[in-house]
Amino acid sequence: MILILSIYLAALGCWLGGIVFFSFFTAPEVFTHLPTAEAGQVISAIFPRYYMLGYVAGTVSLILAVYFTAVRGPRMWWGATTVVLAIALGITFYAGTVILPRADAIRTVIEDPNPDAARKAEFDRLHRMSVILNGAVLLLNLAAIVGTSGALTSRG
Repeated sequence: MILILSIYLAALGCWLGGIVFFSFFTAPEVFTHLPTAEAGQVISAIFPRYYMLGYVAGTVSLILAVYFTAVRGPRMWWGATTVVLAIALGITFYAGTVILPRADAIRTVIEDPNPDAARKAEFDRLHRMSVILNGAVLLLNLAAIVGTSGALTSRG
């Protein structure tokens, strides 16, 4: 049980750590030190691995949360944590498989000195949605940590 719990905590920690590091350190620094077009290319090159980390760590976290719910019985903390992780993973897959490809398809708009206004507006909308979804996954991961703490410390 300790090994499985350790794998679960490592997966959840990697997922949350990846989000925090990318959102608060990597992306801001890249856009601070590079011209916008080049920064966009760098971030676009990072995104596939960023989302893959979310897919893998999120799937491992969710599967093991389901396992703990089944083994320990459907108690409030594990059940709530499982739901939170399922939502976070769903959002991650949506952002990585729907939003990202759409944004990539029109990303060159921001590189054009005279961008098409409609395409620029669409890119800005997709970018805004991506940021909101990323923030939601961050908050849901924090909620999963709280749920895990509750599950590990409660007797009921």
